[in-house]
Amino acid sequence: MKKLTLAALAAGALFGIGLAMSGMTDPRRVLGFLDLFGDFDPTLLFVLGGAVATTMLLFRVVLRRGRPLLADTFRLSPLKHVDRRLLGGAAIFGIGWGLAGYCPGPALAGLGVGSIEALWFVPAMVAGLLLQRWVSRG
Repeated sequence: MKKLTLAALAAGALFGIGLAMSGMTDPRRVLGFLDLFGDFDPTLLFVLGGAVATTMLLFRVVLRRGRPLLADTFRLSPLKHVDRRLLGGAAIFGIGWGLAGYCPGPALAGLGVGSIEALWFVPAMVAGLLLQRWVSRG
């Protein structure tokens, strides 16, 4: 378990560093990407494109290994269909992303680089997570 925790910490740190280096901890960059008819900034397109290309090239290769390096099995979602909960969650995520210019990864990385916006966004994000858990239980 200790190896798994260290690997998760290293992966998270690498992800955060990548977000900071690409400028994705700055919500103005994200909002600029979403502003198609104003001051459009295509930087996020290249970051997303790199992530999608990497996943397309390596996802099946990794799954052919049979098992992950630090676990007994891969944990893949059993869900195979798009449902109302998925669409609703995606819509809420997209609206929040468009309003604030942050999603969870860049917001947490933004805390690491001292972003003022992240200081108000992260507590609101945590409150939303807790609210969703509370509503799901009921």
